[in-house]
Amino acid sequence: MVGNNVSHAMNKTKRKFNVNLTKKRFYIPEEDRWVTLKVSTSALKTINKKGISAVLKEARAKGYYK
Repeated sequence: MVGNNVSHAMNKTKRKFNVNLTKKRFYIPEEDRWVTLKVSTSALKTINKKGISAVLKEARAKGYYK
């Protein structure tokens, strides 16, 4: 996503809004292994809410994770 930096004098310069990604390790008890995923902070909130197993099941169904 792109937008403008606006100074106090109302000067506008182009800027980018980058995705807030972090690497995170998750333990999956069903498979008895650790998985490292690069996820956004909004995805972390979803994982905390639903659980890693449910999120991985949805991701596999959609083809995001194998």
